Amino acid sequence: MPEPTSLRLITTSDQRQITERLWQLYLHDLSEFWGSMPGSEGLYKTARLLTYFGDPDRCGYLIYSGQALAGFALIHGLAGELKVMGDFFVVRAARRQRVGHEAAVRVIGLHPGRWAIPFQEENPGAARFWRRVGAQVAAAGREEERRPVPGKPSIPPDTWLLLSSSRA
Repeated sequence: MPEPTSLRLITTSDQRQITERLWQLYLHDLSEFWGSMPGSEGLYKTARLLTYFGDPDRCGYLIYSGQALAGFALIHGLAGELKVMGDFFVVRAARRQRVGHEAAVRVIGLHPGRWAIPFQEENPGAARFWRRVGAQVAAAGREEERRPVPGKPSIPPDTWLLLSSSRA
């Protein structure tokens, strides 16, 4: 039987350091689709990640499967009407065990209302994943749009899943 999935709000410096380490794995996974490479020190850039800490419009959660650390979810737009799933990652060992699905549904349930969830169509696993999550949490219909990635004309546009959720 799979371990229960839980979320822990990222509030401490220790949790931030854990997230920074997971961020390296996340960007490594995405490098297949983005063509990104680590810097000369062997690390991917963390500038975008660091914007999630200390901003009341943003928050993050560490994802656990039982007692095991399994990933993170980073959200922005909390102060406005539209919340955005900025970055979401589940370690490979926890994938296809519903850990990510349960975590995504819970995160969206913690912040009911309008959501935008961008993903890369070129990442077929992510596209299937977010469409399944959207089908479960959407209080009404959902829409999709293709939007260019700001400042990155060389990569394909993102697909944005737009939906409204109610409390889970």
